[in-house]
Amino acid sequence: MGELTTNRLWNTGPKDCPSQYARMIPGTPAMPRPRVAPTRSAPAADPAPTRPASVKDKTTTRLSQARTPAPQLPPQPAVDRFTLCELLAADLMVLAVVCGASSLFSPAWGLPWAYLPIFAALVTLLSFCEGLYKRADDPSPAGTVPALARSTLFAMGLVFIAAWDGMRPLAAFTTFASSLGGLVLWRRLKQLAWKRRCRETESRKILIVGGGPIARSIAQALRNDPLHRATVCGFVDDELPLSPVVLGRIGDLDWLARAEFIDEVILALPGQPAQAREAAELAFRNHLDIRAVPDLPPGPWPDSGIDHIGEVPVVTLHCEPLPGAALFMKRLLDVTGAAFGLVLASPLMAIVALLIRLDSPGPVVYSAERTGAKGRRFRCYKFRSMVTGAERLKEELRARNQRQGPIFKLDDDPRITPIGRIIRRYSLDELPQLWNVLLGEMSLVGPRPHPVDEVNHYELHHYRRLDVKPGITGLWQITARDCPSFDLNMHLDLTYIENWSLRLDLRILAGTLRVLFAPEGV
Repeated sequence: MGELTTNRLWNTGPKDCPSQYARMIPGTPAMPRPRVAPTRSAPAADPAPTRPASVKDKTTTRLSQARTPAPQLPPQPAVDRFTLCELLAADLMVLAVVCGASSLFSPAWGLPWAYLPIFAALVTLLSFCEGLYKRADDPSPAGTVPALARSTLFAMGLVFIAAWDGMRPLAAFTTFASSLGGLVLWRRLKQLAWKRRCRETESRKILIVGGGPIARSIAQALRNDPLHRATVCGFVDDELPLSPVVLGRIGDLDWLARAEFIDEVILALPGQPAQAREAAELAFRNHLDIRAVPDLPPGPWPDSGIDHIGEVPVVTLHCEPLPGAALFMKRLLDVTGAAFGLVLASPLMAIVALLIRLDSPGPVVYSAERTGAKGRRFRCYKFRSMVTGAERLKEELRARNQRQGPIFKLDDDPRITPIGRIIRRYSLDELPQLWNVLLGEMSLVGPRPHPVDEVNHYELHHYRRLDVKPGITGLWQITARDCPSFDLNMHLDLTYIENWSLRLDLRILAGTLRVLFAPEGV
């Protein structure tokens, strides 16, 4: 691991250290232009919740009330190339499985092997012409089954005509029915998983810069939009008094982005270019998506190519790039590794569970609340290695803590049971966390999840390690697991995030297998 670049901002201090680690995008450059410090008036001392409307606010409000905008249809997300390839590959795999199974079961019922690739290609090509791959927000929109039936029937007809001498009508009917049934079943299962993910996934957190009528109109439109899962965390304004909804000033965007785990900033400051530029630079430096309300003449302008939030036009200034293909491969590695790990380790896990049951009273599996990505809490599972009620004894032992910083660890912890000491020595107590990986709450590789009470003692710059999913193992576990320094722990976690790649994950997993057999605790 020696060639990894260390965290470039490690010694800059918590106040001057911009968040470079959001969304696992290593090495993204900071904004090249120097930050402009505009001259602006002091914050208003009036305790009233709203400021007096300026002439521009009154004009904007009057113009927005006078116009009658054209009806806005909900935006239809386009499918990018990678998602299109993913959908096509899934359909081709389903067709290969169902058609191949029919041919293996009985050659008289199945499609000749030579025509299988042609049939699969025709079905996906005709499905593309039917528009089945144009929706990214719903994997199974209305009209899917008729479109699939037409595509499959037409493809089967072409193949049947081409293989007239070597294919029976029964095989054509069987292939058509099994292919259509497999594709429909796959889409239904994917739709159920998509709906469940939509329910469980937290919405995007949005911060609005500005507190005037336009900003409040955007906030109201976002709160009333059921199609977009967005949470308006509040407003940032240099003139309004601070309140539960006005969270700070424009200069506070740095720490607000970390403390509130903001995903996007909307600049609702038309006619204030200096303040808008300052806010945009701070948001760009913290790797946030940026949209802005432009200065436009009144009118609906349906062909302008500008998005709308309610009746307010907005333009996208910056959309943070995501390594979608790499993150998909990481998730695929997590699911595959966790599934194989649970299957291969199931006999060992059964033995460990029996030994824990015989060793001391209490549950075999212990679950505790941990803090995950973006501050989300989840139940983390482990084999119980301590006596029942160990959490209540933690505060009594805190004075003997051997770790520096908010993390608590004792080498001779009296709460650990005899069997618990053995399974901790070889990290066997972590095996149930493979289930957390399957659920998507953790990853195989990443920063370790800390208890909620320890996260509550974080300083603000420590929250950068919560930008990614926690992991079962990580860079710290294979390089400095016995070091008591919390600062070194944080440094290694941020170094991993900044240099993240699939190759690095594989190297850490290989290093974990090596250190598992070393007589060390976690």
